Amino acid sequence: MERHSPINDLLESRQILEGQLRECFGRVVYSHKTHEKCADILLKRLSRMKFWVIFLSAITTVGCISQLIVLARVGAVIASSISAVLLGLTLYTKDYNLAELAQKHKQAANNIWLIREKYLSLITDIAIGEKSSEIIQQERDTLMDELHLVYSSAPSTTSKAYKKAQQALKYNEDMTFSDEEIDVFLPKELRRNQTTASQSNDQDS
Repeated sequence: MERHSPINDLLESRQILEGQLRECFGRVVYSHKTHEKCADILLKRLSRMKFWVIFLSAITTVGCISQLIVLARVGAVIASSISAVLLGLTLYTKDYNLAELAQKHKQAANNIWLIREKYLSLITDIAIGEKSSEIIQQERDTLMDELHLVYSSAPSTTSKAYKKAQQALKYNEDMTFSDEEIDVFLPKELRRNQTTASQSNDQDS
């Protein structure tokens, strides 16, 4: 029978714990980006609807249709149709407060962002190895409770927003930075790439 040493068992348990945290971190990254995309979609929809409400209101108010169309009956039919569309848009914006819903998605994204960074820090702590497994498990459970509270009050996301989030994360690499990109924001003493540091010094001089 194969015997396991306490050290190997400890390493294996920490690897399992790290694997779970990595999976949670990935889900939180997607949730954060999806809520951001939901807010963007709603704000764009609101902007388009406001444009059409103003445009249709201007047409019905000024009476352009009656002036441009010779047949009064045709003009009246078109004017009535436009008024019906305008009424529908007005009722829709009244029943569904898109601005308020977009704000809720933004707030959810902000709350999830903080939890996302906490997960990242916890995974970093595992890699450093200074915290015990018990402490890491306690912090993990606390993060789960915090995430549950955020999800409980957050509005539902859509498949369209998820696809946009997937596009941004997988193909546009919204969460990915090269060492050179990060070095630009850091003082030269903290940069990894000496070439970037020397180029910055040349520009300053």
